[in-house]
Amino acid sequence: MLNELELTGRARTHVVQCSTPRFAAQSEAVTAFLDMRADAGRAGIDLLPYSSFRDFRTQLRIWNKKFSGQKPLYDMHGNVRDFSALLPSEVIDCILNWSAVPGGSRHQWGTEIDVVDGEVMPPGYVPKLLPEEVAPGGMFSALHHWLDENAAKHGFFRPYKHYKGGMYPEPWHLSYAPLSMPALQQVTPELLTEAIREADVLGKELLLELIPSIYRNHILNIVLPDEQ
Repeated sequence: MLNELELTGRARTHVVQCSTPRFAAQSEAVTAFLDMRADAGRAGIDLLPYSSFRDFRTQLRIWNKKFSGQKPLYDMHGNVRDFSALLPSEVIDCILNWSAVPGGSRHQWGTEIDVVDGEVMPPGYVPKLLPEEVAPGGMFSALHHWLDENAAKHGFFRPYKHYKGGMYPEPWHLSYAPLSMPALQQVTPELLTEAIREADVLGKELLLELIPSIYRNHILNIVLPDEQ
């Protein structure tokens, strides 16, 4: 069981750092991912972590850059939204479609890994983690076909496999179910409120008002392992 600081990314005592490939996760999730990576390798796929454990400060930096317009906001299809035309409440909605509120990201738990296929990336290519890469004919389409067939047997599932009214689809986002499902049960609106209230979060007052709906629509509202 994670403590409140670990659950909100304000501590990293629950994760271990790996160097080859470079990522951080809970030790059981690390073992499962490396087994899956070896399995993918036998199919000619270089399964690489692109984003794994993310601490509170990193999630806060992402949030504040998006809220201030320093980072782009996207629609469901990966098109850039016009930031100048959005009200603060609409900016928050746009952020939450792709990014979690600080303290409420699954990446804080050490159970989540965003993946790409290193075998097909040209030298110097920076993954976008947008729909164009995973669509049929996209750079990572073969990877995701393989994951469709093999992720579950290694304990992983896609919490954002399809749109349920909260997060937009993120097929690259894998979750290690034996650890992430118990972590999900530990998150509460009160814990999110505490984490946000103590941080320098842009849009804080509005965010605090929205905690109940964020908890309902963006924390609990996932595609469960048995719905894959």
